[in-house]
Amino acid sequence: MKYFISLCGLLFCFALSGQVTLLPKQMSTAYKGVVYKKEWSVDLRMHTNGWAVAFNSATIKTYYQTNYYHFEFGRIKDPRERRQNKNIPFAGPEGRTIIPRSFTFGKQNSVYVLRGGIGRKRYLSEKAQKKGVAVGYHYEVGPSIAILKPYFLELFYPSAVGSNEIELRVEKYSDSNADVFTDQNDIFGGAGFFHGVTESTFVPGLQAKGGLHFALGAFDQKVRALEVGCMVDVYVKKVPILVETAEVSNKPYFINLYLNLQFGKRSIK
Repeated sequence: MKYFISLCGLLFCFALSGQVTLLPKQMSTAYKGVVYKKEWSVDLRMHTNGWAVAFNSATIKTYYQTNYYHFEFGRIKDPRERRQNKNIPFAGPEGRTIIPRSFTFGKQNSVYVLRGGIGRKRYLSEKAQKKGVAVGYHYEVGPSIAILKPYFLELFYPSAVGSNEIELRVEKYSDSNADVFTDQNDIFGGAGFFHGVTESTFVPGLQAKGGLHFALGAFDQKVRALEVGCMVDVYVKKVPILVETAEVSNKPYFINLYLNLQFGKRSIK
């Protein structure tokens, strides 16, 4: 009988020991880090038809969700643009040799873009406690303003009626010079960048972005992230990048894939 009692006692102790062992392990708080509330970051974005730089100001609602405001300046190119250079010097006034600049044939405007937006970033899972990658997604919408800077070329013109001498004139595209502007033989080269800055016009529209977000570091004060996604700009009318012909037409929208590097800092207030 005493052996039975002893055996029951051992079983009871073993069961009690097993209960203690099976209790959930207390969560470690050694690496919980600082609870950040604000975040700012800078974007360096390359997309399929241009580039952009941007600034983001964000409020961290929870670990999984951040709301942000977005301000951006960038460039949009038509995929049909091709730069070329004739490499034929021209004897200018006083015997000075002029070397032609490269140019894009058939281009009417250079297009730069101002974008604004309200967005949200959400993480799908937690990062490792001390290091790792947090995977999430982001999306934003807002206004987009296309800045059209007229594109200028250096064109050949006779210096006088019936004269064999020629001169160079710096002109943008117009109905009156369309035949010269679109004739390879009458183009010497491109004009300087600042030609046309004061003649820029604007086309309003909307923009939207969405993509995957990969953030490095678990509780870092520094923001380091990589984003890939798709961006869309839609305007109220066609954006005239190229001179329209029977074969070439412009469009009022642009769809691009992008790769974005993001750097910044978080703060507790």
